[in-house]
Amino acid sequence: MQKTILITGCSSGIGLDAAHGMRARGWRVFASCRQQRDCDRLRAQGFESPRIDYTDAASITAGLAEVLDATGGTLDALFNNGAHGLPGALEDVPTDGLRHIFETNVFGWHELTRQVIPVMRAQGHGRIVQNSSVLGLVAFPWRGAYVATKYAIEGMSDTLRLELRGSGIKVILIEPGPVTSKIRENAIPLFERFIDWENSALRQKYEDTLLKRLYESSGPDTFELPATAVTAKLAHAVEAKRPRARYYVTTPTYIAGYLRRILPTRAIDRILSRI
Repeated sequence: MQKTILITGCSSGIGLDAAHGMRARGWRVFASCRQQRDCDRLRAQGFESPRIDYTDAASITAGLAEVLDATGGTLDALFNNGAHGLPGALEDVPTDGLRHIFETNVFGWHELTRQVIPVMRAQGHGRIVQNSSVLGLVAFPWRGAYVATKYAIEGMSDTLRLELRGSGIKVILIEPGPVTSKIRENAIPLFERFIDWENSALRQKYEDTLLKRLYESSGPDTFELPATAVTAKLAHAVEAKRPRARYYVTTPTYIAGYLRRILPTRAIDRILSRI
């Protein structure tokens, strides 16, 4: 029987590439998006595309119900992918801003995962793949809100992996570094909404570093890979008989994982503070 996968955040970037890549591998792909116009675009490309907005619990329930109605109540894999950034110094991120990013990057993932687990438990198998980040391993300056969400996903996934032992459900983390996507452009409206950088004690640093990076595209980052690199790891995570608990993507992630194992925190801080 054709295996089924639900992928979130498929309007662009990693999610869109994963949808095309997994369909090419013979999977029946449910490519969900937050906005209906993106779902309509994917349907025109031949995908089944339920609307799932992580900040809207009703859409999570309805979107998953649409998937299960189409499959007869089964689902082989879930790829939690949809997320966004909120750049800025943590002292300048208001609590409402932090709450906003957690609603999408953590709470929505948790809600969808909780609804999927009973389905997979009943069928005796399943893969839950979480698209984390190198920022779930180490912290970078100016990205504190996003770092906090990815650390939360790391902890949540590690706990689920332990709690689901023996159930047939595997929980797997993918940890990309710089990958071609629209995360920078998509973060601009949230930065402008929540960050009062002009009245920040760090205003000069914003002008010297973050604003240029945010508003002036200078081409691919060092070591940046296309989204296909993530799709390749996703395919292994859902198809391998014994998937790894973690899959690193890009050189910076391998470096970060290695440094975290061998160096004391103070040494890592000295390195990362220069980024």
